[in-house]
Amino acid sequence: MLGEEVTPVRSVRQPSDEAPMTDVFPEGFVWGVAASAFQIEGAHDVDGRGQSIWDTFAAQARAIADGSNADVACDHYNRYAEDVGIIKSLGIRAYRFSVAWPRILPAGTGAVNPAGLDFYDRLVDTLLAAGVEPWPTLYHWDLPQTLEDGGGWTVRSTVDAFVDYADVLSRRLGDRVRNWVTHNEPWCVSVLGYAEGEHAPGKKSWPHALVAAHHLLLSHGRVVPVLRSNAAGARVGITINTSPCEPASPSQADRDAARRFDGELNRWFLDPLYFGRYPQDVIDAHERAGRLPGGMYFVRPGDLETISAPTDFLGVNYYTRAVVRSDEIPEEENAPRTIPIPGPAKLTDMGWEVYPQGLEKCLLRIHEDYRPNSLVVTENGAAYSTGPGPDGAVNDTQRCDYLRHHVKACLHALQAGVPLSGYFVWSLLDNFEWAHGYSKRFGLVWVDFATQERVVKASGHLYSRIVNNDGTLEEKAA
Repeated sequence: MLGEEVTPVRSVRQPSDEAPMTDVFPEGFVWGVAASAFQIEGAHDVDGRGQSIWDTFAAQARAIADGSNADVACDHYNRYAEDVGIIKSLGIRAYRFSVAWPRILPAGTGAVNPAGLDFYDRLVDTLLAAGVEPWPTLYHWDLPQTLEDGGGWTVRSTVDAFVDYADVLSRRLGDRVRNWVTHNEPWCVSVLGYAEGEHAPGKKSWPHALVAAHHLLLSHGRVVPVLRSNAAGARVGITINTSPCEPASPSQADRDAARRFDGELNRWFLDPLYFGRYPQDVIDAHERAGRLPGGMYFVRPGDLETISAPTDFLGVNYYTRAVVRSDEIPEEENAPRTIPIPGPAKLTDMGWEVYPQGLEKCLLRIHEDYRPNSLVVTENGAAYSTGPGPDGAVNDTQRCDYLRHHVKACLHALQAGVPLSGYFVWSLLDNFEWAHGYSKRFGLVWVDFATQERVVKASGHLYSRIVNNDGTLEEKAA
């Protein structure tokens, strides 16, 4: 079914500020760190790697805030053994990384690059030897430029190319890799990349963004059986970025605006994945806005059945909530749609509100509305610029406080019945933070981008203690 009227989003149990009954996470809970290929690997023209859309985008004037690029980044391509050694030394048990499609198929399709496969072969073997479970993500935004030249995610041939790429990679790694993520944040790929132009490929067309979103979801559904065929016992999921969308005021206009934004950000992706349909109220809103001039013509028979193929887990990336005000209120007509929280709210260097209750809200809402088999927090973290002090240590107390409160939110969600099975911090290393370049630091490990020196921050040591005490939380920071 293409679209169907949906009831208003159910209210879910509200997060509790009370202390949990126990500070124990279940046996087998996965504690990990995350990173992505383009943001850390560097080696952009080494060993046959092809060009990606982010190479092209970063080369454009004013595309990246600090004028930088990811040609070197963290030099992880050459320093992966050192970085795996850091993960091992901290006792972290899982590493979510992404595979650079242009390293495997430099032209996007056709000839396979053996050196690219060899690199990920070595990385997986090094992780396993260190006792770290590999969690590869097939697509974290670095589409081969040749595919974008042919239309990128706006054309169906890219779906076919993605299936071929997944087949090649999983045939090589499937004997050792059990956990697979197909896509990272299709909202960012489609909306930021094709509608708003903030991310590669830098397009500004809502019609193209909606087609791209559908093709991303379709490619996910099509590779699920491929991964399961090539990797015995594979657990397959997709990762979405999610936020609770809350009205800026009690006005009906703001409540309506919050529901619309929730539809665009959350339900446009979750409904097809779990209900096999797009939400009709969001289709109608896009049509009223002129974003669907040809209707949902790009949805072909069988697509939604493919997209809603059962998966083993849903990855949830959470950073902050969205507070939404209507643009239909005359005196607010020039106000941004999502606004900063007034008053004493704590903000990260991204300008995002620190709101750990939002993580619990998202997990509860997804569990109660969609009932995935398992949920994994595949990214959660904060940008703070704290660097080494006179003694060389990086005492990033704000990030430590952030981690404590968000881990506690995960525990609350578990106690409310959410089948949460893992938590990954974003990110292992300070890295190339997309359109922000090197100006925003999310890492548990400080990186001197001139010398490539690594220094584990206080937050990295704190997370190590949490992991090695099976999630037991220390006393709240003062």
